[in-house]
Amino acid sequence: MRLLNRHPDRSTRLFLVMLPFALLLCAYLIGSTQRLADNPRDKLLPSAAQMSDAVKQMAFTEDKRSGAYLLWQDTASSLKRLGSGLLISAALGLGLGVIAGTLPLFAAPLSPLMVVVSMVPPLAILPILFIVFGLGELSKVMLIVIGITPILARDLEQRAREIPAELRIKALTLGASTWTYIVRVVVQQLAPRLLISLRLVLGSAWLFLIAAEAIASEDGLGYRIFLVRRYLAMDVILPYVVWITLLAWLTDWSLKTLTRLAFPWYEGARP
Repeated sequence: MRLLNRHPDRSTRLFLVMLPFALLLCAYLIGSTQRLADNPRDKLLPSAAQMSDAVKQMAFTEDKRSGAYLLWQDTASSLKRLGSGLLISAALGLGLGVIAGTLPLFAAPLSPLMVVVSMVPPLAILPILFIVFGLGELSKVMLIVIGITPILARDLEQRAREIPAELRIKALTLGASTWTYIVRVVVQQLAPRLLISLRLVLGSAWLFLIAAEAIASEDGLGYRIFLVRRYLAMDVILPYVVWITLLAWLTDWSLKTLTRLAFPWYEGARP
């Protein structure tokens, strides 16, 4: 049988999924053991016990200064900013994508503008955002919005243009107005694609959030990582990185599940 036609069964697939993670974990534990054996004070590759103690300190022990559980406080702050940025970006991206992909009169000025804006490195204008919006929550949310909205809008614009002309002709023939066609046809077609596009830009959204929190913030996952780096606290940094990765994966899985449940007819929603 050709390799292209070979598909793993359920147990084999699970094994193949877990294999690279197990190999990475084994490689880390071996490297950590060797470094600590040579130098017990080494901080680059902390042991599992050291990271466990750090997690216990950050997640289950009250901070002496604030009285808060730092890991959960940082998580709540970061997720609030991320959620706000994703919701605003989704609304703006859908609106701009629908308008630019459906109405030629508006596409003429919007399409080139979105192309140019999408080429601007968001991190390069972070100082401008801090100057304009201050060092509060708004500047951090706006960095996410500016960073991913043009990408969402351009993707949805292209998808709107790919909607078969037959659907538009049928809708207009049956008496639909422009607004009705946009709401009942275009938006319905683009809604599942919006969720998939959000999954694709999720990594970028986390990147912008961590960068903003690292530069100007008083809490958040990115703030904590850059705060403890001065002490070379890898026993805190590595668990935080793993936690951020897990949160990102859970967000991606949630969007994937929502797409499959809400739009089972959409081809991209199939597992």
